Amino acid sequence: MKQIIAIFLFTVLNLMPAVVSADTLRLAVQKIESEWANIHYNVAKEQQEAAYQLLLAEVKDLNKQYPDQAELIIQQAIIVASNADNIDAFSALEAINQARELLLLAIQLDPNASEGAAFVTLGSLYYMVPGWPIAFGDNDKANALLKKALAINPNTIDANFYYGDFLATLGKRQQALTYFKRAVAIPVRKNQVFADTQLLKQAELAVLENSQVIAAK
Repeated sequence: MKQIIAIFLFTVLNLMPAVVSADTLRLAVQKIESEWANIHYNVAKEQQEAAYQLLLAEVKDLNKQYPDQAELIIQQAIIVASNADNIDAFSALEAINQARELLLLAIQLDPNASEGAAFVTLGSLYYMVPGWPIAFGDNDKANALLKKALAINPNTIDANFYYGDFLATLGKRQQALTYFKRAVAIPVRKNQVFADTQLLKQAELAVLENSQVIAAK
């Protein structure tokens, strides 16, 4: 009996550093996501680039502590892509290409990380950026990636909202409305109330706008 207890304690003690590390990483990712949301929604446009650069430096430091972690790489990609709106066209093109490569790496490391967030972000890039020869925009790829995100977790506001937004850009407003309504029905995450609430407001507005367009036909 004593030997069994000793083996058990040895196993637990050896697992503890990994458990603590995983928990610390999870909290760090949540903090980065919260800081991104604050910059995106609260910081004045002319001050966003500097704020994003500081946040990006924070993520890179975390990457050194936790190498090859898909969750951190996804956050890095989101920050890089978001900052593309604040820089010149040539630099913005480099930024969205860098974001794509980061997201592809994250998917390779862990496709299910952050509830499929890499697929949501990459799919959104594919329908939002211009197509060839300017950039890599591709609606077919966007559709496949966003559907993959929904397959991983159909109960996230992000996956439903951005798939709805993608469909709306194609003029498929009735289908889009279905996903916007799903987004509105999903509860906000307790650890990301502010970020989710902002996107929820966008989803509610999208429901109203698309309903009005459909009714006017």
